[in-house]
Amino acid sequence: MKILTGIISSLTLLSLNVVGLSQVQAQTQGFEFQNVPVSFSGTGCPPGKIEGVLNGDTLSITFSAFEAKASRPNVVSKSCNLRIGLNVPSGFNVQPVNVKYLGFADVPTRGSADLSVKILFQGKEVPTIDDPNQKFNAGFSDVWSKDVGIVLNTINACSRPVSSVFGINSTLTARGTNISRGQETQIRIDTIDTTIGEVLFQVRFEFNPC
Repeated sequence: MKILTGIISSLTLLSLNVVGLSQVQAQTQGFEFQNVPVSFSGTGCPPGKIEGVLNGDTLSITFSAFEAKASRPNVVSKSCNLRIGLNVPSGFNVQPVNVKYLGFADVPTRGSADLSVKILFQGKEVPTIDDPNQKFNAGFSDVWSKDVGIVLNTINACSRPVSSVFGINSTLTARGTNISRGQETQIRIDTIDTTIGEVLFQVRFEFNPC
């Protein structure tokens, strides 16, 4: 049973070879974390490096901060668009099934804030089971969370390797147009997990050998 469990776990780690390694190279890495380069753009992306870390069936996107703040009479929008290469080795079907993120919003009287998230595959927006967006009205001051199911066909790499691109576009908007002076509308995406760094997005996959 232990041997079978080890084989299944190894296949899971092999199935999403996002760093472009060959299947043989992936096998030699066992259960070690794989650091995945992530390309990004946008006014809200922090300076420095954004990375992806693949472990088991979950890809964690790590970066330090993503927030928007607005005092009167300003409206401030911050965006951060991520692109992750998915290079699936032959012999597998892979399906992204879920994206998770959470945060905090503090909205004074006569203020508002918006969270807008688009999940993309091969440059096209992917339908979702749950609403990835949210509007925060005046008086809201609390944490929020999103666990968004994805409606996406399986990546079929049964007969040959498949290269593709998975993306997350996110925008935070804070409105302070009519709030009282000295106050501030805030919205941010917070850290889910600090075990491997400040994880702001997690993408979960299902893997099936053909």
